Amino acid sequence: MVLKDLPPDARPREKLLARGPEALADAELIALLLRTGVKGRSVLQLAQQLLTEFGGLSGLLQAEPADLKRIKGLGPAKRAEMSAVLELARRSLSQELMQRPVFDSPTRVKDYLRLQIGSKPHEVFVVLFLDAQNRLIRAEEMFRGTLTQTSVYPREVLKRSLDLGAAAVLLAHNHPSGAAEPSRADEFLTQTLGKALAFIDVRVLDHLVVSQSEVVSFAERGLL
Repeated sequence: MVLKDLPPDARPREKLLARGPEALADAELIALLLRTGVKGRSVLQLAQQLLTEFGGLSGLLQAEPADLKRIKGLGPAKRAEMSAVLELARRSLSQELMQRPVFDSPTRVKDYLRLQIGSKPHEVFVVLFLDAQNRLIRAEEMFRGTLTQTSVYPREVLKRSLDLGAAAVLLAHNHPSGAAEPSRADEFLTQTLGKALAFIDVRVLDHLVVSQSEVVSFAERGLL
């Protein structure tokens, strides 16, 4: 079944144009990207399968093209479109963070990090390098680890900070387990990096622990 075969009031495109995108369910929005279903499943059923398979919209948007291959009916074109939507969202949020101080829009920082690393199956450590006005210079995944831990080398963070002329940094890493609660090891690492970066006059403004559903801020917890 294709979208044009649905009753007019059930077609996502017509519904969006008449009532706005906020009126559509997640599956309906995904169906607009997919356009057609597969044998035995309508496009809306296929869209719902994707949401179920990846644990909701956030997980789906963070899926790599290789992850999408296991879904029957998703050919190269559809996988590319899904990946393009995610990249557009990332670039939009990144551009906004580059144009004004990150603390003018802390929610955007958290949204950006959830999109970047919230659903990764392994731990990664990301550094957001900021200029003197606390605007984003660049966000980089500096270290990658296993399901439960990542080795972080302060020397590499210091070197990259100097290379980019950063005045401050935001640190972030994900917890693939799903719980964004900071550990004692996270606290110790933050203190170590803070002391090391202070020698080159770079401030650690926050450390954010990211899961698919939430982001916990060290600064908001009073842990810095």
